[in-house]
Amino acid sequence: MLKRSEMTRMAKYALVGVMNTGVDFAVFCVLVYAAGLGSAWAQPVSYGTAIANSYVLNRVWTFQVRKRQRFGDIVKFIAVNALSFAAATAALLGLEQAGFEAAIAKACSVGVSLVVNYFGYKFWVFRGEKRAG
Repeated sequence: MLKRSEMTRMAKYALVGVMNTGVDFAVFCVLVYAAGLGSAWAQPVSYGTAIANSYVLNRVWTFQVRKRQRFGDIVKFIAVNALSFAAATAALLGLEQAGFEAAIAKACSVGVSLVVNYFGYKFWVFRGEKRAG
C-alpha cells in the first residue's frame, strides 16, 4: 500500500497534468484562432508552454525540490518528456495496429506517458532534497 505522502504527491502530479493540458489547449486556441497562426506553428509553442508550466509546478509543488536549479535539471526534464512522448507514440501506434479504436489507443498512450513522466521526474529529475515542511 502506498504511503499517504506518496498518494498526495500522485494527486498533485495528476492535477498539474490537468492544468498543463488546459494551458496547452488554451495557448493553442489563442494562437490559432486569435493570432491566425497555423496549427503546425501553434502546436510546438503551446506544448512548450505546457512543458514549462509542468516543470515549474512539479518542481515547486509536486516534488517540492529546494536545491538550486541547474541547467542539467532542465535537460533531464526535457529528456524524460522526449522519452515519454516516444513511449506514448509507440503505444498509440501499436494499439492501433492491434485493432484498437484511435480514441482508445490515445487514452492508453496518455496513461503510458503519465507513468513514464512520473517515475522519470521522481527518480531522476526532481529527486533529492525536499523543502522543509
